[in-house]
Amino acid sequence: MGDVLLALSIPVLVFGGGIYAACDCWWRRRHPAPPSPYTHRAARLAEQDMLLLAEEIVDDAYAAFGPLYDAPAALSAPGPAGPPAALRSRPSRPASTPDRAPSPPAAVQKP
Repeated sequence: MGDVLLALSIPVLVFGGGIYAACDCWWRRRHPAPPSPYTHRAARLAEQDMLLLAEEIVDDAYAAFGPLYDAPAALSAPGPAGPPAALRSRPSRPASTPDRAPSPPAAVQKP
């Protein structure tokens, strides 16, 4: 009798495993898992969220500080042309030009 139960338990276990696999497959189709953080789709979604947050921050900053940048153009009154007097008294330096060759090496200083 013990051998018969052992022989019949093998097909029952195989059949039970098949039913479990079918039910598990059906359950996973009906309830998909959330996207993994390691997929390209999840990376794109995170990037979109980050861009929306950045746009919101920039819009808030522009709303808060925009008048500071617009005010000088609106308040442009006729005044002295050029820089303030404190800056005009300084001697002007010649404009720098791009180097065409490497600069010569510095002189060696002896102690």
